[in-house]
Amino acid sequence: MRVATNTSAMAAHRHLARTDGALHRSLERLSSGHRVNRAADDAAGLGISEGLRAQIGGMARAVRNTQDGISLVQTAEGALAETTALLQRMRDLAVQAANDGGLDAHATRAIQGEVDQLKAELDRIAGTTTFNGRRLLDGTYRGTFQVGADVGETLTVVIGSAADGVDVAGLGLSGVDVSDPSGAAPTATVTPAVSDAEGTPSAGRLALAGDFTTTGSYAAGFRGLSGTISYAGRTFDLASVDYTGAVTATDHITALNLAARPALGTATYPFVGTGSALYFTGDVPAPASTAADAVALTPAYTARTGPGGALPVIDAALSRVSSLRADLGAVQNRMEHTIARLGVSIENTTAAESRIRDTDMAAEMTVFARNQVLSQAGTAMLAQANQTPRAVLELLG
Repeated sequence: MRVATNTSAMAAHRHLARTDGALHRSLERLSSGHRVNRAADDAAGLGISEGLRAQIGGMARAVRNTQDGISLVQTAEGALAETTALLQRMRDLAVQAANDGGLDAHATRAIQGEVDQLKAELDRIAGTTTFNGRRLLDGTYRGTFQVGADVGETLTVVIGSAADGVDVAGLGLSGVDVSDPSGAAPTATVTPAVSDAEGTPSAGRLALAGDFTTTGSYAAGFRGLSGTISYAGRTFDLASVDYTGAVTATDHITALNLAARPALGTATYPFVGTGSALYFTGDVPAPASTAADAVALTPAYTARTGPGGALPVIDAALSRVSSLRADLGAVQNRMEHTIARLGVSIENTTAAESRIRDTDMAAEMTVFARNQVLSQAGTAMLAQANQTPRAVLELLG
């Protein structure tokens, strides 16, 4: 028996300290709900958990981004739905105006007055439909939405084209006039493209003559032309004009009979566009006879005025708006599937992170109860160990 060193008490204290530490960790896990409260609890698990948390946060933000995209698409599609209603009404009015036998001039003017108001409303819708300050229907909208947690998981939304918007000019409705039952077609005029004196190519002018007074109506008029131009032994088809957006210097026509005269230049001949005319640059060698080889035009032009001529124009506008609405509907459906996919990914990733980070309460309560018993037993045994040296007093007595 030893008095100076109580090794039994030391052993009991060591086990009790270890039990108290385990009991403290159990209490911490049970109170916080987390199995990993610091890196020392599970260093590798903490690293994996934080990576999963970053991915979960990114996917949650992507869901909100995609919901913003759906809201934008719904805003644009709602405006286009009203545009469709306006176009349908314009078509009804054009059909009504075509009833020449039952209408007088006053009635057709009244119909045209409503058509003009509908056209003004089309322009207003196209100019004022915005989402968070960005215009949607003027032909300039292009937006990219982050729809995933990683770089590159994006979806691009384009409404219309950069060339024109969903307004009167962009839809080619500027020249629509249902008040003239005769439906007289605007015509095209041509200035010769060669010089009478020198016989060298010079700028010819293809101009429209008619009621084209609003922005965009000239471009719409040129697009409606068909027929041919004969020049320098070549025949050029107006239907093959490659219009890029508005009438610009990049527009060109294609020569049809290159095989007959292959030495006369290239296959495309550019135009230079202005407000009301296309100027032919004359990029062709001079013909042998200058006087007889002036430009000749044979247009077959679809009328822009008159109820009969308005119908195909309105139908084309309806077709374009319907196509845009279909595209937006497809984008919205895609975004809704994206949200559904992200929801499943968030759920599964969160479950994986929870298995690493969170406390299994049932298992931890078992550990806690065991540590409580061990702590109480250790305390009692430490007290007993401290009583052992007192037995030496009996030997001394």
